Amino acid sequence: MSAPRFFAASCLVLLLSACNPQAPEGATVPLSETRGDTDPRGGAISDATVEAPAPEQVELPPAERSDEPREVNWQPMELTSGEAWISCEHDYVVHGDGEPLQSLGYSAMRKALKPCRENGLLRLRYHGKISAEFTAMIERTAELADTLGIDKRILDLDSTGGQIEQAIIAGDIIGESGWTAWVREGSVCHSSCVLVLAAGDMRMIAGKVGIHRMIRIGSQATSRAELQQELQDVHAQVRQYLQRNGVAFAIADLMMTVPNRRLRLLTDAEMDFYGLDGRNAVEDDLQRITLTRECGEAFVQRKDAFFRAYDRECRAPSEQVDAMADCGQALRERFGFPDPECPVESPLSEYDLGTRLPLASAARDRDA
Repeated sequence: MSAPRFFAASCLVLLLSACNPQAPEGATVPLSETRGDTDPRGGAISDATVEAPAPEQVELPPAERSDEPREVNWQPMELTSGEAWISCEHDYVVHGDGEPLQSLGYSAMRKALKPCRENGLLRLRYHGKISAEFTAMIERTAELADTLGIDKRILDLDSTGGQIEQAIIAGDIIGESGWTAWVREGSVCHSSCVLVLAAGDMRMIAGKVGIHRMIRIGSQATSRAELQQELQDVHAQVRQYLQRNGVAFAIADLMMTVPNRRLRLLTDAEMDFYGLDGRNAVEDDLQRITLTRECGEAFVQRKDAFFRAYDRECRAPSEQVDAMADCGQALRERFGFPDPECPVESPLSEYDLGTRLPLASAARDRDA
């Protein structure tokens, strides 16, 4: 590499490092090359209506998110933007993807999820675009899982992207309803799918994760300044969304710079550095407060020690998701998990099919 190019790359590494407050002092992350054509089925698409004022009048409004509970709309809807399957088992090698989810209607979805009450676990496999239908599917699945007492939820992603606004809405629902997010070997999570991935309580990644520039649909821009102005509000919302999910701002900035006809695949080191892989840092902080009160300080310290060991021993590059899970389960025995007093709060509790939240038995009583 020539001296000027090496210097520029070094500066970029330092700038990206500054975007992550959790990065250790002096840390550097190798930058992957931009490569791969984008898939026309996905992308990072913004279709929000934007009325751009003159450049000197630009004001960036904060990205607001209502804390009021959403009322689930059960209007009949078909899943046309992708395919989905429901499984009551975490072992996809043995049990496959599960039963196809044909409709997003209440009766059809309840029928599909009801068998999962027995294990208290559901795995939602999705292959397709991030769309309003995807958001409705996530919201309705979470609602029914609450009703049925299914407290362990895995989102098994394979998506080339889609609508940014829908990814943010779906991600906020995921963040509020307790999901583990997977990108299995052979699967991808590109563009706006990365925002969905960011929301998981725990992220297990063996497939390819990539990003590129956002695309404005229906833009009236006639110059670079006008187009950039239209994207500023969306960019601000993405930054705030990433912040509340503990992911570095650099991801939003890369979504403004990588050409949308290309794809920037993130390395394992970058995903860890940006906070996209492993335990969600914000969820970890929230749980620490609750778990200290409910399970004790010793439990919290033991759980912290487990995740440090998990990061060292189980999150190897190019490892398969099921192998990560097997490693984690073996590691849990070493740290005394599942805890007899707090089994549901134990790490990787989605693999403990014998544990339940109290809501599960209440749901069975209601049905009886």
